Amino acid sequence: MSRSFFGVTTTMTIHKDYEPITWDGATAAACRQLWQLAMAEDLGGGLDWTTTALIAETDQGSAAVVARQAGVVAGMRSIPLLLETIPADVRWDAHVDDGAVVGAGHIVGELSGSARDLLQLERSLLNLLGRLCGIASLTRRYVEAVQGTGARVYDTRKTTPGWRRLEKFAVGCGGGCNHRLGLYDGVLIKDNHLAIGQQRVSGPVIDPAQAVVQARAFVNAHLSPHEAARILIEIELDDLAPLKSTLAAGPDIVLLDNMSCEQLRTAVAVRDRVARHVQLEASGGVSLSTVRQIAETGVDRISVGALTHSAISLDLALEWSYSRST
Repeated sequence: MSRSFFGVTTTMTIHKDYEPITWDGATAAACRQLWQLAMAEDLGGGLDWTTTALIAETDQGSAAVVARQAGVVAGMRSIPLLLETIPADVRWDAHVDDGAVVGAGHIVGELSGSARDLLQLERSLLNLLGRLCGIASLTRRYVEAVQGTGARVYDTRKTTPGWRRLEKFAVGCGGGCNHRLGLYDGVLIKDNHLAIGQQRVSGPVIDPAQAVVQARAFVNAHLSPHEAARILIEIELDDLAPLKSTLAAGPDIVLLDNMSCEQLRTAVAVRDRVARHVQLEASGGVSLSTVRQIAETGVDRISVGALTHSAISLDLALEWSYSRST
């Protein structure tokens, strides 16, 4: 089937996957916490001395939120929550929705009301909105780079502490897919899990195939059949030697870490012979200059930590129209 990510269309096969992060109650709650922290950082329970000294309590103003560079918008739904958090005598008029592509100079929304409140929220608003727009914009570049290959671009848990839901929401706004939200959200057997198992003084040494079987049995024993069916079992491999036996053990996803494109193509060929239903995910050092080559190997998924840990905030500004009350 085909799926459109804010104007970018990709072709994909339906697989079991993680739920995308949407703007739901949990995302809004995470946003409120960030706004509270942001305003505490700026006001610290005290006064904005500059604004209070120079701006009358009755002064009014308005400001347009302007994108100084082209990009993808994310975080528009967070602004009403900021106005509730202060609380601010300010009105917000959004001109675009999350996921919109805007050019330099585009007004994404307008604020109007108390000049004091506008000045106090300015930096926090631009910080959060710029960060989320930057993630969405970088994600869009990766999604466009792999368009037509069938590969999907995923985020990781390499997120800013406290920002995870919002950053993953921004990835979705850019057309990317969300990997697991937390450790509770699925099974991902990594090299360190296997390394610790192999260092045991007593007990069985776990190889990748055994680890998949053990994880599946544990999930089935502790969850209802319906709940167990929703848990993805993924395992990381850093060489191809155990791939065939690992595929036969029945994971949902095999993560191929830091492999060359030649190795990835070999892995795809083995997977297609042994277990076509298992998804292959490439990760490790993925960049905009390499992601297309990786996608063309035939892997299903490409996880990119850079979407969140290396995104540069989109340059946004408040352009003011100030009027003193009479």
